[in-house]
Amino acid sequence: MVDYNWHKRNIISLFQQEKEVVLYTKDLHIFYGENESVKGVSLEFEKNKITSLIGPSGSGKSTYLRSLNRMNDNIAIASVKGQVFYKDVDINSKKVDVYAMRKHIGMVFQRPNPFSKSIRKNITFALERFGLKDKQKLDEIVKTSLKKAALWDQVKGELENSALALSGGQQQRLCIARSIAMQPDILLLDEPASALDPISTSIVEKTLLDLKKDYTIIIVTHNMQQAARISDYTAFFYAGEVIEYDQTKKIFTRPKIKATEDYVSGHFG
Repeated sequence: MVDYNWHKRNIISLFQQEKEVVLYTKDLHIFYGENESVKGVSLEFEKNKITSLIGPSGSGKSTYLRSLNRMNDNIAIASVKGQVFYKDVDINSKKVDVYAMRKHIGMVFQRPNPFSKSIRKNITFALERFGLKDKQKLDEIVKTSLKKAALWDQVKGELENSALALSGGQQQRLCIARSIAMQPDILLLDEPASALDPISTSIVEKTLLDLKKDYTIIIVTHNMQQAARISDYTAFFYAGEVIEYDQTKKIFTRPKIKATEDYVSGHFG
């Protein structure tokens, strides 16, 4: 491990006033027991852009991502200090309905996790739980969501078949469609292509680029080429802190900090 002896510093907003910030964190700290995994991170995320969170294993990026829709609530030893603002509401407030909030901030995990149900039921299950019973409306959402996830043409004749029969890449796109069905503003993705082959990875990346017209996307990735290909902004995490945050092209061609240059060039990590 390289010791750069970095000092904690505040992240200055990258965005001009005309840019719309849809989500931001302010001095966010996350602990697992006594271990501080995220150390006072302040970041802003622009609407309809893709932001990549990069950094070596154990740097806190996935923990930080999960905090953006309170997935860390499910971990008994986790505690969170600081604020996460979505539409100027602190989602960590006790007044916030976590399940309602997650309709607006969706999550797709590292490994595809479709329900052991039909393809159609994977899309409609949560909607029906929230009270939507209109079959015509549900059918429209199934079609629209699968189209947005670039999966409709492949499965439109197999909607009643088990989702578990799909390939890994198709399952991951189904999970994206499942999140889209809830009509979120933000999609969080934790290494969504790490378990996929290169062709499936390329399809998922194209899907995300198409989706940013309608969604704000925040993605954790270990794949530097992927971050460079698809993201507008990149944040470099190390040892629980954000060392540098900037436009992706600057992070990969003109980083301001030597540590960032070393990481993106493969000298450590």
